[in-house]
Amino acid sequence: MKPPNNVPNTAPNGTPTNESEGTKGTNRSGSAPPQPGVMPHRLPETAPTPDFDATSVAKKLLRSVRAGALATIDRNTGHPFASLVNVATDSDGSPLILISRLSSHTANLEADSRASVLLAAAGKGDPLAHPRLTVLGRFAKISCDDAEEARMRRRFLARHPKAELYAGFADFALWRLATESAHLNAGFARAADLAAADVTTEIVDARELVDAEASAVTHMNEDHADAVKLYATKLLGAEHGPWRVTGLDPDGLDLACGDAIIRLPFPERVTTARRLREVLADLAKQARAG
Repeated sequence: MKPPNNVPNTAPNGTPTNESEGTKGTNRSGSAPPQPGVMPHRLPETAPTPDFDATSVAKKLLRSVRAGALATIDRNTGHPFASLVNVATDSDGSPLILISRLSSHTANLEADSRASVLLAAAGKGDPLAHPRLTVLGRFAKISCDDAEEARMRRRFLARHPKAELYAGFADFALWRLATESAHLNAGFARAADLAAADVTTEIVDARELVDAEASAVTHMNEDHADAVKLYATKLLGAEHGPWRVTGLDPDGLDLACGDAIIRLPFPERVTTARRLREVLADLAKQARAG
């Protein structure tokens, strides 16, 4: 059975082939070792090819789910240890968490940085009918003197403004997940193993946009609140409310209204401040016309 687009190819035993994944090194058989979380090949030959864009679904979940289950490795026994954390994303889509060194999961990460974060969409009916994404990798603590810490902190607090109450406490720090792989379950017969490149966003060529993000977000919220509301209600079909921009990246715009988070994908990749202004103006025209 030919794998669907955006789903890495797998060998018969479920090991990703060299063509579809970038894991370095080989195992004793000479093939590349499997990425974390990759499923064995269990589908029958007669199974239909999935008819969905796994990458788009995964990226939407990554950018729009506010909280997730953090799974770390218990430092005492090696048991899986799951806890609930607020989640935001860095400009490239890397998950960010703000955690206290007094927490057990922080002590676990200090001993072993390997972890995963489960991000699940909520809705009516059977919870298993809604899409969810498990992102796997290694967490690294972001020190206060890191040149990128202030930008990451701003993105996190824009997503979780109530965290301002404790974000400045001495025991709290940001941690960033270097994604190695992801597993998507988008509903019945809609599962996919994904490489890091499938769910993250390249920003090497978008430094100008990353540097302009803070001023652009402020400008949109203060001077173009009407356009932001139209993005949410006309282009995305959201309920009316005080929608605001919380962040942006080459792939799209993050919008929030209270606890609701939605994602507006750009029609094309954006890497400069000038092109951002043009794309946002075009989207506003489209929303007003609709």
